[in-house]
Amino acid sequence: MSRVQIAPVSSGRDLKAFIQFPYDLYRDSEWWVPPLRMDVSRLLSRRKNAFFEHGDMQLFLARDASGHVAGRIAAIRNGMHLKKYADGTGFFGFFECIDHRETAHALFDAAASWLRSEGLHTMRGPANPSLNDTAGLLVHGFDRRPSLLMPYNPPEYVDFLESYGFERSMTMWAYFVHKKYMKGEKLKRGAGLVLRRWDTLSVRTLDMDRFDEEARTILDIYNEAWSENWGHVPMTDAEFAQLASELKQIVDPDMVVIVEDGGVPVAFAVSLPDVNVALREIPNGRLLPTGLFKLLYLLKSDVIQHIRMPLMGVRKAWHGRGLDALLINESIQNGIPKGLTSCELSWVLDSNRRLINALESLGAVVDKEYALFDTAI
Repeated sequence: MSRVQIAPVSSGRDLKAFIQFPYDLYRDSEWWVPPLRMDVSRLLSRRKNAFFEHGDMQLFLARDASGHVAGRIAAIRNGMHLKKYADGTGFFGFFECIDHRETAHALFDAAASWLRSEGLHTMRGPANPSLNDTAGLLVHGFDRRPSLLMPYNPPEYVDFLESYGFERSMTMWAYFVHKKYMKGEKLKRGAGLVLRRWDTLSVRTLDMDRFDEEARTILDIYNEAWSENWGHVPMTDAEFAQLASELKQIVDPDMVVIVEDGGVPVAFAVSLPDVNVALREIPNGRLLPTGLFKLLYLLKSDVIQHIRMPLMGVRKAWHGRGLDALLINESIQNGIPKGLTSCELSWVLDSNRRLINALESLGAVVDKEYALFDTAI
């Protein structure tokens, strides 16, 4: 393959090609799940994505000698990350590439050059566009479909990064709980012990009639609970409002568990139906003309028996008191009557030993491994 050319996305036609590329790249993949195009367009829209209130992004396309798209990447400046850490770190994301190391390295060069022009000296990723969105590179578990809002990539991407000079900065795990453990006495016994030991605690589910208030409560707990976790950047009010609005369309209130101490919320867990089962049936990512009907039909059927728990938080004062196990148990027990057969808890930072210990004690096993990578630029 002759030398590729890298150019910034500078037109609507370029943007369309940027969005289209993964649908072509993964056309024959058994495992990749096509995202809805409208969701991808929103993520990249300066008008529709609240990320751009504090961040910036430059998109690049790689083309071969014939002008065919061979790869894509985004160079990302995250203002909230820099405000919290002041560490000169920029990000790359939305990376996809044909199986060609030179093309991948050329894309990394382009992203690194743009980040240097922004005064940054480290490049981390992938993040699409932040760690509060879909993030991480799949490094183990390539023969399985990803759950909702989790990434998928082929094995060669690991080589692309490592051969460029990237080093792993954090490992993240996706834990899987099979139905055979869901009714286990150990799970129930641990949750019951927490409630007996702390008799001021009570458990309830999401009140959809007070959705906006509930969402603000969850955001407050989340930002406190995660504040000292590696790489955490608090969501802005606008970012969380955007996320809450999207999740409201698919959330089951019984699968949002809130723990209160004397009526004051201190912990929460959000579990979502794994709609990737349905999205697999819309290979072009378009809701029209037939995709919407397929999606609505599948969402209302019993085909979705797997959930993902992407959000969980416990106020610092309640760390180490077993609320993680309580949240997991209550979520699973609420899901069993709905036909739930499995649950993924992801992603879990390798540094979060408290949660890892809780998960493994309940019978959860590692299903996939993801990582974030850094390189000096």
